[in-house]
Amino acid sequence: MRITAVTCVKNEGPFLLEWIAYNRLIGVTDFLFYSNDCTDGTDNLLDALAARGGVVHLPNPARSRKYQMEALKDCPRQPVIGASDWVWVADVDEFLNIHVGDHTLPALIEACGNPQAISVTFQYFGNDAVWDFVDTPVIEQFTRSHNPDLWCADPQMEVKTLTRRGFPLQYFGAHRPYFREAIPKDHWPVWTDGAGRPVHDKFKVPPNPRRSRKFHCAGARKYATLNHYALRSLDSYLVKNDRGDVNRANRAFDDTYWLERSDVAYEDRSILRHSDALAQALAVMKSDPEIGRLHEECVARHRAKRDELLAQEPYRLLYDHLKGLPPYPPGEYALMQELGLA
Repeated sequence: MRITAVTCVKNEGPFLLEWIAYNRLIGVTDFLFYSNDCTDGTDNLLDALAARGGVVHLPNPARSRKYQMEALKDCPRQPVIGASDWVWVADVDEFLNIHVGDHTLPALIEACGNPQAISVTFQYFGNDAVWDFVDTPVIEQFTRSHNPDLWCADPQMEVKTLTRRGFPLQYFGAHRPYFREAIPKDHWPVWTDGAGRPVHDKFKVPPNPRRSRKFHCAGARKYATLNHYALRSLDSYLVKNDRGDVNRANRAFDDTYWLERSDVAYEDRSILRHSDALAQALAVMKSDPEIGRLHEECVARHRAKRDELLAQEPYRLLYDHLKGLPPYPPGEYALMQELGLA
């Protein structure tokens, strides 16, 4: 089974090897990376990985700031996608945590009945007072999250989607594929959530495509969870804030973004089942002298960018402000203040 992960990156160098090694452990066979405007060595590391096989690295084709959308329009034209049985569109801070069988993508696909698409629900893992960037696996540093069935006050959560060859694709979205609405209903694709349950029709053919990225999360993670480490360490969050995101350059991640993702009420260590195998895989990758050197260069540039930012008063103030915020979602903290509990 050939499974290709597609992602867009900018200055994600310190985190690339972990993400690639982890995804290989769960069954990803190929990677298609689009990069843009990298200053930390991400592009150099990806070129070296591509020379060793299993990784395709392309410059992002976007002529505007819509980097992810333009890359996803381009990817179906790439030979690696045409040769794939399944396509997994995700970001480098997202790790698919499979709870069934041998914890691999083939096991998830089998548990869900081999549908044409599987949409897996996010679970945001908070910062949990990890202030300093350290070069160790992200999945081991952050083990606490919000209530899995409730994010802030919302019982619905966003998803990312694994799509099988033969899906009647019109185009890939960042969170899910879209198909032509003219297709008769009895020919709509078979599509499940991460518990193998059929997704509802309004998700398949949404009345508003901009609101088609999520559904109710209760019970949706029986077979798989999408662990989303959106914050990582506070050091790395500052670098992310400076970088912007893949759709908008210089996007400001204010304290609302932080607060909404910093809830640490629940502990979930299930993904650590892969820790030993991940450590071995990373050691093998880093034993390649060029790969090891380029990884260390990315780490050094990441730290240098943090130091550069902290030398600027606005970033020092942001750092101190975020460090002092409580680990509660905004609505919950407001209620605690109203009740005199905070």
